[in-house]
Amino acid sequence: MKNKHNKSENHQNSVKVSIIFKSVLGIIVLLAVFAAVVSVIGFNGLTDALLSQYAEGAFRTANTAAVEMDGDKIDDFAQSGGNTKEYLTTWKGLDKLCNASGVTFIYVIRPDLTDYAHITFLFSTANENCHYTRYDFGYVRETTNDEYREKYRNLYEGKTTQELVIRDKGYIETDPHITSMVPLKDSDGNTTAILCVQRQMENLVNERNSYMNKVFLATIILMVTVSFVQIIYLYRVFLRPVKRITDEASRFSQESHPSENKLTDSIKSRDEIGALASSIDRMEVRIMQYLDDLTKATAEKERINTELSLASRIQSNMLPNTFPAFPERSEFDIFAAMDPAKEVGGDFYDFFPVDDDHLCVVIADVSGKGVPAALFMMSAKIILANYAKMGKTPAEILSDANTAICACNQEEMFVTVWLGILEISTGRLTAANAGHESPVLKQPDGRFALLPEKHGFVLGGMDGMVYRDYSIELQRGAKLFLYTDGVPEATNGSEELFGLERMVEALNKAADAPVQEILRTVRREVDGFVEEAEQFDDLTMLCLEYRGKKEKADNRQEMERT
Repeated sequence: MKNKHNKSENHQNSVKVSIIFKSVLGIIVLLAVFAAVVSVIGFNGLTDALLSQYAEGAFRTANTAAVEMDGDKIDDFAQSGGNTKEYLTTWKGLDKLCNASGVTFIYVIRPDLTDYAHITFLFSTANENCHYTRYDFGYVRETTNDEYREKYRNLYEGKTTQELVIRDKGYIETDPHITSMVPLKDSDGNTTAILCVQRQMENLVNERNSYMNKVFLATIILMVTVSFVQIIYLYRVFLRPVKRITDEASRFSQESHPSENKLTDSIKSRDEIGALASSIDRMEVRIMQYLDDLTKATAEKERINTELSLASRIQSNMLPNTFPAFPERSEFDIFAAMDPAKEVGGDFYDFFPVDDDHLCVVIADVSGKGVPAALFMMSAKIILANYAKMGKTPAEILSDANTAICACNQEEMFVTVWLGILEISTGRLTAANAGHESPVLKQPDGRFALLPEKHGFVLGGMDGMVYRDYSIELQRGAKLFLYTDGVPEATNGSEELFGLERMVEALNKAADAPVQEILRTVRREVDGFVEEAEQFDDLTMLCLEYRGKKEKADNRQEMERT
């Protein structure tokens, strides 16, 4: 007994670790993706802004230097050998501007106009704070690459008035830099030389590195903080109350008497977990009451029937069973019924408002029958409702529910689910299907017909499954019929199935009737078909009528009178 208890405790701990790990890992991945996107956007934006600033400053320096240069004297400077007084005066002005503006180089060149493959330096200055040296007068070198040749040609041929070269990618023989170019023109408007200003990008690179470091540090801090908060939140809101419920169920199964401290004394939440805790408290009290009665009984059959009757009432109380369900809402009407094949079943339905404009509708069928299916059904119902109330889409709800069910599904049970969320104001129904029967739809002035849709895999069958949403536009007066396979697979004494065709015919017999009468009609047709044959499977149906905001409540009142 002790070994079994230890195994159970170890399993609970592994489930806890699995849920926390998956939740935190998911948040970390999302934060990492978010940080990467922000970093890329910020990196590119900052680079563009700094390059624009660098280029603007370089062109400002180039234009200032060009004003000081006389384009008519370029030929004289080229023939002077760099030794005339006027040449030296001009060079000193450029050198002074180079150091004052903080650029790396200011130089004047003449390209070979035949193919622009070579350039000759007429002036060259270098900032005294950099480690580069200037080129001597008359120094000839090959043009760096085709990009430079094209820009020289554009300036000489008057196609552009300024050019910019950015060199920060791939192999370059110098540090990353930008070079701004402006033409020097004579009094006739002809280009006689090109004035270039080069500025290193060291500050830009440092700014980018500083930004990336800050983003990385902020991401790490955010990941640690969010992960810590998520662990605390999961533990307090979900894991701790579930563990208390599990421990109490285990204790009660071993000790067979109610605890002095009720679960509802420590679990105050008003959600499905709180409802489950309250049900467990009531179940313990009622089971003890029945156990007292059973000790006086000698018939084993009476004891089993009594326990199943209790389970049936608990199961029934877990499903919405008060109709009209939403008497204050005239935009829609809904009715549902579930008849288990045994005292308790694995089918269930549910409907509840997600917010003032959205109604969630669920119908499901658990594999198997009896108490195991009923217990699995209660767990699946709570999990689906919890995720639905988080504002997720139907596909996301099914995906998250599948992950949660697979995490602790040692019995390898599964459940088929159809889940839809109705936008009440527009009639738009978004739904997803996890291996369940296709719904039947009737639009106004039409007939009921099966709605073709793509089915996903059942919940609990395999972890990591992806589900897809699809949408239906419900017009005013449209009706949607949902069911489990117990309806079309109802079997008569001749082993003949009731079938989808008979089911659709039964629906169309009461197509214009209220939703409650539609379900009664289908059930009458099923009962008339199977006659005395034993009910083999749970039989669950739900019908939703969409009336729209302008629909009055006359139909509801008429249904209540009938």
